[in-house]
Amino acid sequence: MNSSSSHLGRAALSSPAGAAISTGVAGALAALSRLPNQASHAFRSRYPLVAVTGMTGVGKTKLVDRLVRRTTADEHLEVGSATMERRTQRSARLQGFRFRVVPGDNAATRLGALDEVFHDEPVDGILHVVSFGHATPRRAAGVSGPAEATRDQLMSTELDDWAITAHRIASLAVRRDRPIWLVIVVTKSDLFPDQVTEALHYYSPGSGSPFGNKLDELRSLAGGARLAVDVIAVSAQSEEAQIAALETRMAQLSGHV
Repeated sequence: MNSSSSHLGRAALSSPAGAAISTGVAGALAALSRLPNQASHAFRSRYPLVAVTGMTGVGKTKLVDRLVRRTTADEHLEVGSATMERRTQRSARLQGFRFRVVPGDNAATRLGALDEVFHDEPVDGILHVVSFGHATPRRAAGVSGPAEATRDQLMSTELDDWAITAHRIASLAVRRDRPIWLVIVVTKSDLFPDQVTEALHYYSPGSGSPFGNKLDELRSLAGGARLAVDVIAVSAQSEEAQIAALETRMAQLSGHV
């Protein structure tokens, strides 16, 4: 392009019509740059990320298997997973959830998984699984023979486990520009059918129980409006209605219904 042509081009762009064209092009480019983010947001709103946390032996994998309608072999359930498991639930309405099952054992991989779900790729909701002292005891690596633990020991371990997770949840809640949700899922309720009401109270905010007090601390740190908390009981042998009730509540909390 010669100097006269270049001068004419600049003159055209400096005119009102040229300025409008330039603005239109800039707007179109900006809109195109937003498309990946918009697509990502749309996908995430239909398939929110859900962390599934809790100590080893409480039934996290079995619960998620029920939610996604699949089966994990018993031998894998007995030993637990040392790595984070990924599951996706899909419905006919093109909605569902992407689950991230955090291992409850093996400190190195567990802490790495917690970093991923609460920092690297933050989740939208949490299913924290508890069992009212009825977790299946697991042997430490390299130890033979049956694992044993009293109910009091399991309840104490559950509280210690929750303290680690609650700290991560509080940190996530204060960073997010929108509320997150937490459902405390009380599993294995078929093992204590006469104490289900007592268990639900124990895991509820404001109950005055050791777990309830820690929940109150979490809500205080996170800000009550930033964290929705529910408590729901299910069991490994529960009727489909219990799983459906949990799914319905998750859908409500995620804005699917």
